[in-house]
Amino acid sequence: MTQREKIVLAYSGGLDTSIIIKWLQQERGYDVVAFTADLGQGAEVEDAREKALKTGAVSAYALDLREEFVRDYVFPMMRSSALYEGYYLLGTSIARPLIAKKMVELAEKEGAVAVSHGATGKGNDQVRFELSVLSLNPELQTVAPWREWDFQGRADLEAFAQEHGIPVPTTKKSPWSIDANMLHVSYEGGLLEDPWAEPPADLCKMTANIEDAPNEPEYIEIEYREGDPVAINGEALSPAALLERANELGGKHGIGRIDLVENRFVGMKSRGIYETPGGTVLYHGRRAVESLTLDREVLHQRDALGPKYAELVYNGFWFAPEREALQVYMDHVARRVTGTARLKLYKGNCVVVGRKAPRSLYDQELVSFEAGGDYRQADAGAFIRLNALRLRVESWADSTKKTPKPESYVPAEPEEVRGD
Repeated sequence: MTQREKIVLAYSGGLDTSIIIKWLQQERGYDVVAFTADLGQGAEVEDAREKALKTGAVSAYALDLREEFVRDYVFPMMRSSALYEGYYLLGTSIARPLIAKKMVELAEKEGAVAVSHGATGKGNDQVRFELSVLSLNPELQTVAPWREWDFQGRADLEAFAQEHGIPVPTTKKSPWSIDANMLHVSYEGGLLEDPWAEPPADLCKMTANIEDAPNEPEYIEIEYREGDPVAINGEALSPAALLERANELGGKHGIGRIDLVENRFVGMKSRGIYETPGGTVLYHGRRAVESLTLDREVLHQRDALGPKYAELVYNGFWFAPEREALQVYMDHVARRVTGTARLKLYKGNCVVVGRKAPRSLYDQELVSFEAGGDYRQADAGAFIRLNALRLRVESWADSTKKTPKPESYVPAEPEEVRGD
């Protein structure tokens, strides 16, 4: 009897990947090794492993990747202050390279010739998974069922599942495609495909509805060291434990929920609901500490590069040389970001109310409206004139302007400089 080749499947236990196990066996003749990444989903990770075996996988792995996920992927990304299209904190995007990396490692361990995933042929995740796999092991094949099979949609998948006795988690009442990890939960599909439709009040898992959030604000303090959060309210925590704590605090107050129509890498727009409570709280806390510790031009340059970094993560180029090069810059900048932010959490809002840093660039004496500091107001006159010179020249050159250029322009006499 000819031995069947192995394939490693990124398995969530949801509708798509549950169908894929059986499809890979029947249609492609593979022995399926299922792999579920524990990125903070809770008990459903072990449930997925057991379900994979019952569905026909020859072996199934459930790997606890929580600390690695936050330490080596989430926190480095956060050092860049990355936001995709001004809102999205990249919760789904940042999980894909780690999942792909572990798939490649398992494929090499199991002697598999290919990997597979449940990403649709319309979405971003197919690109993220496959670019990562090709970066790490270009010899591995990738089987993408959504680009190959004859199923037209979820109704076809549910019919196949019923025929083969495969339990599925979606229902007509709750038809959402959900992706969850420690950083966020995303919801797509069903009613949400209409960008005018308001999401159901009971949709979200991590964040309270604003109407149900506490009526009293809560004050918290987050300590950062070289760009990474290390303690909340004076309690030092590991990366994963700290994100979990931030999720609890932010979620209780309804913080971090967005409704976004975004531009997918493959060329279409999609609508999703994202909730990222802890990530939102940590983002605002870091910005507060950065405002004290980063030089103006460094901060502005970092913020100019942040959207590019976010685009690379969103589009699946985590292992690309340009992202890795940008990471070196972001980490260098973050070395100065050490300090503490005080935040007020209330009814969906995360308000910065205080910040301090041991190497703060903020000089209260210098900036004060009261007398003092090593600054001479009289110097500002020449500074302004020099910066206005090109504006005045343009005005003179523009014939539509009513102000004529003087026949002989003589710079104003310097203002008297006040002594110390």
